[in-house]
Amino acid sequence: VLGFALQYRIGQLYMISKHSHEQSDRGEGVEVVQNEPYEDPNHGNGQLTEKRVYLNSKLPSWARAVVPKIFYVTEKAWNYYPYTITEYTCSFLPKFSIHIETKYEDNKGSNDSIFDKEAKDLEREVCFIDIASDEIPERYYKESEDPKYFKSQKTGRGQLKEGWRETHQPIMCSYKLVTVKFEVWGLQTRVEQFVHKVVRDILLIGHRQAFAWVDEWYDMTMDEVREFERATQEATNKKIGIFPPAISISNISMPSSTRSAPSSAPSTPLSTDAPDFLTVPKDRPRKKSAPETLTLPDPSK
Repeated sequence: VLGFALQYRIGQLYMISKHSHEQSDRGEGVEVVQNEPYEDPNHGNGQLTEKRVYLNSKLPSWARAVVPKIFYVTEKAWNYYPYTITEYTCSFLPKFSIHIETKYEDNKGSNDSIFDKEAKDLEREVCFIDIASDEIPERYYKESEDPKYFKSQKTGRGQLKEGWRETHQPIMCSYKLVTVKFEVWGLQTRVEQFVHKVVRDILLIGHRQAFAWVDEWYDMTMDEVREFERATQEATNKKIGIFPPAISISNISMPSSTRSAPSSAPSTPLSTDAPDFLTVPKDRPRKKSAPETLTLPDPSK
């Protein structure tokens, strides 16, 4: 079990770095601001990563109408594998945030109470994601990344046919508790439901890729995937036209007394109100549903 947990962690790090690089282009993409060891008094040793995601052209038309041409989303992640905390905030919308807690267990998704303590006061909707059977938007489909047809040459894993979760070994599940907040009257429900759909699609596509790229990362050690991560991050920053100071990834742990991961730690200002043009008249009916379609980065570009 420990061996497979390490495999998953390496595959996840490899997938995130390669996927971010593929999705980035001049002026848009994922800029890595910091990536360093981090120690928490409760969770122990981990890794803190901060990124800026520039994606204006990827927004749906209704969102582009009120968003400046240049803005970014900040992602801060505290990875204490097998437990992680991820926070998203927006440079343009101080009342917008996404909080994701993740736990990994070696089962097929059978632990229904894994987040009962954290979410006992929250209204929840449980959503199962099957990397083999769930459909993705046609424009993101690649047969080489389809778990139903892919078979690993190095591990023999695949092809994932119907009912694969009952028969395939090894197997583990990534459990995520996603909380979305957008405190702007009249737009709250529409935006929150849309973001939940986007998060689901990103998780589905990313884990399909991690599985389909297994022969690329399977023989890597943790040190090797960290070096791949560092080199890919530098190349990605240059690809989108941002040249920050060189990124350093160190194995030196940070003292626990200097930093600890808060339950909510947005890195964008929260002291200002939303722009005037986002204010919605009070007599305007509140939207009850999210958009039917999503606009995500096009992997083919």
